Amino acid sequence: MSETPATPLLDLVHLPEDLRQLETRQLRQLADELRSEMIAAVGQTGGHLGSGLGVVELTVAVHYVFDTPRDRLVWDVGHQAYPHKILTGRRDRIRTLRQGGGLSGFTKRSESEYDPFGAAHSSTSISAALGFAVANKLADRPGKGIAVIGDGAMSAGMAYEAMNNAKQAGNRLVVILNDNDMSIAPPVGALSSYLARLVSSGRFLGLRELARRFARKLPRPLHRAAHKADEFARGMAMGGTLFEELGFYYVGPIDGHDLDALVPVLHNVRDAAEGPCLVHVVTQKGKGYGPAEAAADKYHGVQKFDVITGEQKKSAGGPPSYTAVFADALIAEARRDDTICAITAAMPSGTGLDRFEQAYPERSFDVGIAEQHAVTFAAGLAAQGMRPFCAIYSTFLQRAFDQVVHDVAIQNLPVRFAIDRAGLVGADGATHAGSFDITYLATLPNLVVMAAADEAELVHMVHTAACHDSGPIAFRYPRGNGVGVALPDAPQRLEIGKGRIVKQGSKVALLSLGTRLGEALTAAEQLEARGLSTTVADLRFAKPLDSALIRQLMASHEVIVTVEEGSIGGLGAHVLTLASDEGLTDAGLKIRTMRLPDQFQDHGAPDRQYDEAGLNAPQIVETVLKALRHNSAGVEEARA
Repeated sequence: MSETPATPLLDLVHLPEDLRQLETRQLRQLADELRSEMIAAVGQTGGHLGSGLGVVELTVAVHYVFDTPRDRLVWDVGHQAYPHKILTGRRDRIRTLRQGGGLSGFTKRSESEYDPFGAAHSSTSISAALGFAVANKLADRPGKGIAVIGDGAMSAGMAYEAMNNAKQAGNRLVVILNDNDMSIAPPVGALSSYLARLVSSGRFLGLRELARRFARKLPRPLHRAAHKADEFARGMAMGGTLFEELGFYYVGPIDGHDLDALVPVLHNVRDAAEGPCLVHVVTQKGKGYGPAEAAADKYHGVQKFDVITGEQKKSAGGPPSYTAVFADALIAEARRDDTICAITAAMPSGTGLDRFEQAYPERSFDVGIAEQHAVTFAAGLAAQGMRPFCAIYSTFLQRAFDQVVHDVAIQNLPVRFAIDRAGLVGADGATHAGSFDITYLATLPNLVVMAAADEAELVHMVHTAACHDSGPIAFRYPRGNGVGVALPDAPQRLEIGKGRIVKQGSKVALLSLGTRLGEALTAAEQLEARGLSTTVADLRFAKPLDSALIRQLMASHEVIVTVEEGSIGGLGAHVLTLASDEGLTDAGLKIRTMRLPDQFQDHGAPDRQYDEAGLNAPQIVETVLKALRHNSAGVEEARA
């Protein structure tokens, strides 16, 4: 008689409190089941795979040892949080990841009490965990702050700013450094795991404190020498001297896939009376899934894929992406001009600059997750006669706004900002949406701000930026494929601050900025079918505005509608300011502005997001009709 198969352990674990009922010897089986569940789920949804696979054992160990959610666990960025979501009551929804109405691809406070702090941008976890730890300390409440941060995120200055303040938390703060790329410590093995367990143990810490007390009674020179000897000896054996200098007790490196090593060390750290502690864990991105382990990018971000073969679902093809068009255009400019160089902040493939680096490695700079440094570095290059292109996603450029103001705009230095992922971005949601760049850049003196309506316009704008030496200039373009227009044989240098008429009419004027131009043209066709003659203008520039064109359209049309893929305070605000300053609305002209709503939009399909934002052709038509109905009502009321 065959035996009944045992119930999978993962089916018994709905929350971390269930996990903590298991015996330590069962954790290996649970981790294997968790890894399989994550692979199956991401195979159906797509998303970030490799980073989550690398922290399966770490996720199990942290929830097993610490008292989450009372102990506040903060995952840096959140790419690696899918296993965490499965173990914290969200397994039944894990196949809705990044889908409209489904789970976020990152940690999100409104989603679960086990997500105490939202994330998606890097290097924030230590600051947040320190806040939780100090708040509990001040309130005399139990509970630690635990930050899990990757080695890449440790390249950003904010992580070190937080660590420099960490002493205030005492033993309430634990930082787990997930090292899956850099070689910043000796190799992991049996000896290093043994040493980690030893130096984190209560016995060792107790002996160390006795030695400290004895050393304090020595003359000052001998006391200092004893302290340095202790620090040097531990640094020689284990590394971590930098973290010790920042006030952390360093433990590691530990094999992050060895639960027999992880669990006892985390137990020791949890119960330690020492101050803030840093546990250095070495993991393998993509661990446990052959196709991910073999891939150069470890399947960091994937489309839907076949779980058996690892083969990803191919995109439907079509026009090249805006990112690829930008990269090719920049390479062409660099071929003509050896002063052109390119800077990225840890996003070479995302911005297309990996292709530039292959062509011009000596003029390509990846500065790591350090957008502030990237902008000021570009400013220094520009001040010395180079023509730098700083390629940063819109949402990440927000992190360097002060540098844009202080180091670039005030000094009027000709830094070129290539702003990818402008507008809404689909599955990555609010944290990655490029909603605000028009607003935060077009307010600054000296800056020129352009937006490409299609891929041909993007080529022209790259060339225009390359030729613009009189100050800083920015051009924005969206995620995804272009609209399929033919690329120019030779780029055109655009006249700064000049738009273009795409379709001529007489009653309604649609003033478009960026890739809503296609929707504006569709709306114009629908308005024409209703007998409303419609002009469509591609303004090209949010700053400086084409004031002459706008005046002419306002003088000759009854309704003006601005359309942009940005927040309030952008193009529409500048057009209204121009109209107000010059008294252009005194004759009863109707002006309406269409922009992203004053809210953070959740993730979903891009077309649906723009529909929800009210920026597709039907909403443009309705905006025009409402303005005309309002106008008619006003006329009738005046006659009465």
